[in-house]
Amino acid sequence: MTSRVVFCAGTSYDGLIGSDRHLATALSAHAPVLWVDPPVSVVTPQRFRGAAGRRLTPRLTHLDSRLVRLTPAALPGWSRPGVRATTWPLVRAQVRWALRRLAATPRAVVACSLDDVLTGWAPGVRRVLYGTDDYVAGARLMGQDAARLERDERRQLARADLVLAVSPVLRDRWTGQGVPEVVVLPNGCDAERFAGADEAPWPASLPADRPIAGLIGQLSDRIDIALLEAVADLGSLLLVVGPLHPGWEPERFAALTRRPNVRYAGEVGKAELAGYLGAIDVGLTPYRDSAFNRASFPLKTLEYLAAGRPVVSTDLPATRWLATDLITTAGTPTGFAAAVREAFSTARRPDLVVRRRAFAAGHSWARRAGTLAGLLDLRPRDAVPATPTPSEDP
Repeated sequence: MTSRVVFCAGTSYDGLIGSDRHLATALSAHAPVLWVDPPVSVVTPQRFRGAAGRRLTPRLTHLDSRLVRLTPAALPGWSRPGVRATTWPLVRAQVRWALRRLAATPRAVVACSLDDVLTGWAPGVRRVLYGTDDYVAGARLMGQDAARLERDERRQLARADLVLAVSPVLRDRWTGQGVPEVVVLPNGCDAERFAGADEAPWPASLPADRPIAGLIGQLSDRIDIALLEAVADLGSLLLVVGPLHPGWEPERFAALTRRPNVRYAGEVGKAELAGYLGAIDVGLTPYRDSAFNRASFPLKTLEYLAAGRPVVSTDLPATRWLATDLITTAGTPTGFAAAVREAFSTARRPDLVVRRRAFAAGHSWARRAGTLAGLLDLRPRDAVPATPTPSEDP
């Protein structure tokens, strides 16, 4: 029997690549990992296709020799009140089924959400809450019931014997609720991949003869559009890349993208991302001042640095925690635009490019996974490769 880390993700493996997938992938270098998607209704045909067009069973998919994906099945309306009581016992049972099929025992169970996945494990199995965001503060943004999330949060904190917070602000809030110790495990970056951004293909839609300020990430209420408007007022090119939340500033964003010096590329694939990072001269993290954002740790900031680019950000606690002069902070539209103009002047200076990339390498996902491996006391015996096999169904 091998031991595996069970990583109960907050998002599907096929969805936007976030903190949970980055960390789980990097952790698989230390121990085999079972990635668990959020459940899918048995009447959802996209995932559970069979002779009748649907499946009523979970599915195991071997992604590589170290990482296996479980997509659990649940009842229709599994997230609704009343049905929720059946969902997580079903998911936990399917996780145990998957472990039996893999001839594995759980070394640790990591919850990347407030869902009830930490209940019922044998003594000796580490139960870990990995707080990738302040879920309660983000309730409105995510369309969730804040009171229910508060109850789920108290339950999850009580059941976890290792609590990880993505930021000092979230750590302090959870410590204030009586949790004896909360470890800060910030987001990291894929430093090695983005270090080659300058060699990536240049996006065909972008000119190469003018400075470019770029925002790469999700476009939602987290973003202060007034800061983007101020950057566009500089007259240089403003590039915006990422999925657009339909309810976010529809009129102002449409007006912004109609400007001749603004390019909106939409959501791009993972393979194209390095090219856009290589094209920009300054990376932007224009977050609004909100409780949710103050407790966050933006992925984009370290990704810009990994590509060798200077960053202009609003004054987030996460930025202060990084404690580097490679990031300039500003809070007003005028100050933000002035900081971008100044950053253009040293954007591609070779010595600063080297410093930025070296700084990002010190905050790689491999480093973050190493920290978690130490906390879980993963030893060399846990690193025995798993044997890859085809996708499995019960």
